[in-house]
Amino acid sequence: MSLLDAAREVREMAYVPYSRFKVGAAVRGPSGAIYRGCNVENVAYPEGTCAEAGAIAAMVAAGETELVEVAVIADSPSPVPPCGGCRQKLAEFGRHDTRVLLATIDGATLATTIGELLPGRFDAGHMSKAE
Repeated sequence: MSLLDAAREVREMAYVPYSRFKVGAAVRGPSGAIYRGCNVENVAYPEGTCAEAGAIAAMVAAGETELVEVAVIADSPSPVPPCGGCRQKLAEFGRHDTRVLLATIDGATLATTIGELLPGRFDAGHMSKAE
């Protein structure tokens, strides 16, 4: 199964009774394993969880802490980019050049990288003087 297929499949599991906007995400760890996540809403906004965050949590729960590829899919007019918080989460576990494929269920795609999504990212190097 391709990463995009995994994201497409898990998108159908999204819990979105309020927005009805389903998002699916899949990330690949260095082992080659695919971890999936979907958005989960909560009536107490903004307490929901984004699809990208869910996929990252699944990866970490499985013992991997590096992502090497990302796919995100939604039913939108154009490929939907991750929110700001998810961009930082992706940057925590991926490199600047980690490939990110954004897609719509109608087949439109946009290939980008974590670095292009989050230029000037904050990382652990910024805290090197902390004691």
